[in-house]
Amino acid sequence: MSHTENVKTHTTRNIHVSTSPHIRHEVTTKRIMTDVVIALTPACLMGIYTFGYQALLVLLVTVATCLLTELIYQKLMKLPVTISDMSAVVTGMIITVNMPATIPLWMPAIGGVFAILVVKQLFGGLGHNIINPALAARCFLLISFAAAMTTFPDTIRTLFDGDVVDAVTGATSAVDAVTGATPLAEVKAGADVNIFNMIFNTHNGCIGEAYPPAILLGGLYLIVKRVISIRIPGIYILSTLGFVCLIQLISGHGDMINPGYLVAQVCGGGLLLGAFFMATDYVTCPITHGGQVIFALLLGLLTAIFRVLGGSAEGVSYAIIIGNLLVPLIEKVTMPRPFGVSRKGMKKKA
Repeated sequence: MSHTENVKTHTTRNIHVSTSPHIRHEVTTKRIMTDVVIALTPACLMGIYTFGYQALLVLLVTVATCLLTELIYQKLMKLPVTISDMSAVVTGMIITVNMPATIPLWMPAIGGVFAILVVKQLFGGLGHNIINPALAARCFLLISFAAAMTTFPDTIRTLFDGDVVDAVTGATSAVDAVTGATPLAEVKAGADVNIFNMIFNTHNGCIGEAYPPAILLGGLYLIVKRVISIRIPGIYILSTLGFVCLIQLISGHGDMINPGYLVAQVCGGGLLLGAFFMATDYVTCPITHGGQVIFALLLGLLTAIFRVLGGSAEGVSYAIIIGNLLVPLIEKVTMPRPFGVSRKGMKKKA
């Protein structure tokens, strides 16, 4: 064999070496966030239907504020502009569904700035925040503007008739819009529950809480698309009901427990929104399966304590925020042990 033939025979190919990740997948941040936007859309549309153009204005102002805040900050800091990944849109939508429709528009705008600038960007951007930005904004607004954040308009239209229907009593009114207590607050005060209206009819509360089936539809979409699993939402909802019953029994109010009361706990407040759209946030929930179970049980316990023993009828937002802060500890305890390494060895290595 000639030298030339030998060279041709042993010609090597170029090897391209790059930084990680070496294994790539078609699922991107933008695709995941777009799925979340699609899942939130039914709740937003039903909120607009229920409360009118004011709910639409809150949505537009909040989403626009989140996008502009992220754009301006990244431009000023000479960082890559990432508003196309849709994460700011998701933050704006989650803030919106947790707002009363009649809130002054400058308040959710402040919430959008707080969520994006303080909680997200100042911690390093997407993937580095230690608590959910939208929930942090809601808690910030709730502390700063308690009266506006707890003044809820009644529905201006319902799904099955043109009258305002009280979700708890089932009574109708010809008034276009009034303010009143949320169904969960009325139930906490001892009112009886109209189960059909609580589940299938629109009722007052935050924009995203108007129609529970719309939230469930969005949650089902996320599960089918494998954006989330049923683990955290399912355990969170069931454990909340279990702990609510347990606390009521221990405190001597077991007579309050009935099917209508339990339906109100699920459908009358922010539990469904929190379970499917906030507790499942990739950045602020545990990545281990065992950790997710502990996390969801903790959220259920805290929510039940806040709702039954606290002064407010709600408790979902604060429960998830506290759970977010405990995620590093939960993951440390539930981190899987590598094959051949003892728990003692893992502690020494840590």
